Amino acid sequence: MVRLNEQEVLAQSHTNNHDKGEVVLSVNGVSKKFCRDLKRSLFYGVQDIASEVLGLREKSDKLRDREFWALDNVNFELHRGESLGLVGKNGSGKSTLLRIIAGLIKPDTGFVEVDGRVAPLIALGAGFNPVLTGRENIYANMSILGLSKKEIDERFDEVVEFAEIGDAIDAPVRSYSSGMAARLGFASAIHTEPDILLIDEVLAVGDIKFRAKCYRKLAEIKRQGVSFILVSHNTQSIIQMCENSVYLSKGKQILSSTTYDVMTLYEQELFQVKDNSKPSSLSIELPRKTKDESEGVDILSVSFKDSNDNVLQSLSSGENVYLSLVCNAHKHVSDICLHIKVIEFTGEGGTILFFSSINDNQSFEMSAGEHEIRLEMPCLGLPTGIYTMSIKLKEGSISTLDLIESFKFTVNSDSRMSECKFYQQREWKISNKNNQMKVL
Repeated sequence: MVRLNEQEVLAQSHTNNHDKGEVVLSVNGVSKKFCRDLKRSLFYGVQDIASEVLGLREKSDKLRDREFWALDNVNFELHRGESLGLVGKNGSGKSTLLRIIAGLIKPDTGFVEVDGRVAPLIALGAGFNPVLTGRENIYANMSILGLSKKEIDERFDEVVEFAEIGDAIDAPVRSYSSGMAARLGFASAIHTEPDILLIDEVLAVGDIKFRAKCYRKLAEIKRQGVSFILVSHNTQSIIQMCENSVYLSKGKQILSSTTYDVMTLYEQELFQVKDNSKPSSLSIELPRKTKDESEGVDILSVSFKDSNDNVLQSLSSGENVYLSLVCNAHKHVSDICLHIKVIEFTGEGGTILFFSSINDNQSFEMSAGEHEIRLEMPCLGLPTGIYTMSIKLKEGSISTLDLIESFKFTVNSDSRMSECKFYQQREWKISNKNNQMKVL
């Protein structure tokens, strides 16, 4: 029920999108460099501070020895009431960019213009003192974000109620679990009534019920005109929450566009890198084993095919496909079973599908020679994304004859999917007053 409610609220947030309004955040040619050597980094830091105190320091676009660009000429705008996704692999510069926007560090070149109050949630319990209690940290954290004691007094009970930490409010924060710290940090930030909210992976912590509550709250404050930037490795969260996104790679801005376009490019490039820059293949062949090397039956090839027995070059949600396994039996085997597990390659990496011929009361018999086992899928339900499949060929429920640990494949973007978590086969109809039905 929580998942359904969350989806309903997120769907509403998209239907309430308006034309782009005033700009509340402008990132203009922002670059930031760091040093890989600790001693040099400390020396450069002292040098820069001294130059700045003396008024001699100028923003430099040149790298010194052992320095590298964590961000390199990033440009984008955030409008009032807009949600913007920030995606990229670890080390791409996402957290550095949020820290610059929050004013925690300065860019080396470029500048950031902010119109309004910024509330950063860029770490678990960001700004919390572990020695102080939750109560004391609420007052300290919210006052740093610009609220008076009177304003905090008025909102204190709402913060505690939203965070759901009960009597632990008077315990030191160092005794909190990561989930409790994240809940308190999120509750404090949203109740400061910010104009811009920066969220860096903190919603990945906590149970599904609280995450759904956070998403409902984000949809609510978004309708009130609050803008936010969301960093997450969960692609579905970005797709559902954000109309537009920015893709960073090694500090460079690769694309700033609609989330649909950004996530398509991001997942394609992520998959290619993981697969040694080779394009995604829907067919693999394995070397033949000798009788001595085999356990009795071997997998020779795996491929996705269409109804005409053609190997597919690409997969899309909703199309009719079947998975083909060509096997070679060195002897007669009477009780062959298949286990197939499909795991999400990106996002949270959970199991999406699990097929077992044993669970389906199916087993196969093979005489010596080559055979093809087909798993027919009349309507592929997987959404856009990258997946890895493991396949086990077994004799009975225990003995493994052969296995493939990882067969990676991609399901391409399809406008029919939109924000769906799976493909639902459907047909649209309309009827007139005479009850005559017409298929559209």
